[in-house]
Amino acid sequence: MVRAMAEPLWSAEAGGAVYRSRDPVRNLRLRVRIQRVTAAGPLPAQASPPPPPLSAPRGPELLALAARASPGARRPPDEEEEAEVGWQEKLFSQFEVDLYQNESACQTHLDRQYHEEILKLEKAGGRKNYRIFTYTDHDRFTNLEEHCQKVTDSDHEVPSYLAERMANVRRRRQDRKPIEANSLKSKIITWEPSEEFIKNNHVINTPVQTMYIMGDLGPYGKLGQREYEHVLCTIKVDGNGVITVKPDFTGTKGAYWIELDRQKRELWKYTIENASVQVQQEEEEREQRVFRDLYGRHKEYLSGLVGSEFEMTLPGTLRLFVNGEVVSAQGYEYDNLYVHFFLELPDHWSSPAFQQLSGVTQTCTTKTVGWDDVAYFCYPFTLEMFFSQENESEGLHILTIPTWRPVELGTVAELRRFFIGGSPELEDMTYVRIPATFKGERLSRFGFRTETTGNVTFRLYCLQQSKAFLETSASRHRMQSVLDRLGGFSQQSSVYNVLEAFQRARRRMQEARESLPQDLISTSVSTVHQTQEP
Repeated sequence: MVRAMAEPLWSAEAGGAVYRSRDPVRNLRLRVRIQRVTAAGPLPAQASPPPPPLSAPRGPELLALAARASPGARRPPDEEEEAEVGWQEKLFSQFEVDLYQNESACQTHLDRQYHEEILKLEKAGGRKNYRIFTYTDHDRFTNLEEHCQKVTDSDHEVPSYLAERMANVRRRRQDRKPIEANSLKSKIITWEPSEEFIKNNHVINTPVQTMYIMGDLGPYGKLGQREYEHVLCTIKVDGNGVITVKPDFTGTKGAYWIELDRQKRELWKYTIENASVQVQQEEEEREQRVFRDLYGRHKEYLSGLVGSEFEMTLPGTLRLFVNGEVVSAQGYEYDNLYVHFFLELPDHWSSPAFQQLSGVTQTCTTKTVGWDDVAYFCYPFTLEMFFSQENESEGLHILTIPTWRPVELGTVAELRRFFIGGSPELEDMTYVRIPATFKGERLSRFGFRTETTGNVTFRLYCLQQSKAFLETSASRHRMQSVLDRLGGFSQQSSVYNVLEAFQRARRRMQEARESLPQDLISTSVSTVHQTQEP
């Protein structure tokens, strides 16, 4: 049994559709009905209409042809047929019966299997189908159809190079042998890949099975001729549960039409219906309960692996996460730029021992944007640091830092930089900053020649974690709930100020009471009570 398949993902003019189903494909069944509409009589040449498309609606020309068939006339037994076909169910044609009856014509194991099945059918009284038959995934017809598929309906179509290469790749299940550990280490690189290896590894190899429902539209009494075979429906199912049906199920669209242009013009119509047994509501609900139970147990398993405790920082410590990015650089003279950056932590800051406080970007060519040549690095990096005091989070930071470079005087240095590239570099990168021990107002570097070059843009996303933030947010939440009960948003600030003034006055009263003698406090309290009486 299968549940109703999802709506088609797409639908083309040719009537093809794609469905998705979670149920086993072996439960898929189709009901095909084919009928000859017109009698085998000659049609006048001047009245011959153009052949209609496969899924064309029933127009005036087809109605005129159908009018030649008398509804009350008695039809031969092979002019109308209905068959219910399962997935990969083999229905032999008359041509296959005549071929595989002769044992000498059977060459492969599949041919001999078909020979035995046909002999069993003959003993049981012969096959029940006449015009409707099938080609399964293992038949020769399926291989030839996949090799000779066309993109257009033109008879003069020439396949491209890519089409020829893709036609040689049959998307079937690959029998991959398990790779041993020793061979995995020694065969990381395949220096001389075979053609089969290239097919299996350089082409999307989703397993696909194909089935064709065919119709033998030969004249009465002349069944079994290959030139009269026509594809009624093509079904493809891949390993992800995607079912491709071409043409689509008829449903409310009406029948499909086939017009044969022979000496005696013939018109056939056929319908395709989904005859799969639909799943009952009770069974579907039971299946949903099983899935929910399975997903619940899997969630508990993952929760047990991960744990429920959230890592917290030490009291009085601030943890800072920085997800940074070297965005771009602009304003430089030459191309092929890279950035080598270092991070020096200020006082009271620390980082884990495994944390790298430097990085080197990839070499990037520049792109002309307006009047500038910009190199877009988009180089991400991550930093984790700890601070011993609280700090408010500032979120996103975009920094554009001007840069400079050391200059070597002389024409030879400029020529070497122009033709070979490179410039003098600092041996000690900390020389670019102000020393931590410097306490003056001006720092002189007289004699060190530099030149302004360009700008480098950084983007930093900062996340701060501290227990103090949790406590502060909890107190704010409690105060916010009190303010919500007292009044609206416009009165919150004034009410908050009143509450703070009341708390301050209460604290001053308590301090004053603690400084007074005990007998004086009791006397003052009794006096207050007496004055409050009416």
